[in-house]
Amino acid sequence: MSSGARSIPTAVAAFDRWAESRLSSARGIDAVDRVAYGLSQAANHSLLWHGINAADSLGALLRGDRTRAARALRRSTVLGFEQALVNGPVKSGILRERPVPLAEHPHRLRSPSTTSFPSGHATAGACAAVLGSADTGHRWAWWTLAGLVGWSRIHVGLHHPSDVLGGWLIGTGLARTAQRIWP
Repeated sequence: MSSGARSIPTAVAAFDRWAESRLSSARGIDAVDRVAYGLSQAANHSLLWHGINAADSLGALLRGDRTRAARALRRSTVLGFEQALVNGPVKSGILRERPVPLAEHPHRLRSPSTTSFPSGHATAGACAAVLGSADTGHRWAWWTLAGLVGWSRIHVGLHHPSDVLGGWLIGTGLARTAQRIWP
């Protein structure tokens, strides 16, 4: 991906090195690796978030709460638009290379075909957390899971820390925009 890749500002590269040095210390600890790789895999294509939304919608329908079921459907619809935007024009316009691959992955991991910035996993997580928090009131649960998914992308070596931070900011902004357009 080096052709067309843009250079990263010095301050961002310094932040990435600093954060990576602190976040990589748990690599190689089996229990930590299992959690990180599992979360990273579960969140591929936003399946983790769509699964939560489907369960919420089904539970709401069984209770006769059509409003909550519709909100869960809205969350998944917004996530679909968010992923198409981020993995299409946004990543195509930025072209940031991914980190140097880890020598060995201890668990199964899908190799992404897109560029690094922003992290689509982090963008989807923040988008899901903003919308899910507003719809269900379980802010701590949504944001904890979104945070862990973002961390997992750094832990498994597929994103720079600034990719994840950028993803959280973009996902939050997209979700807030969606709330104004589709309350």
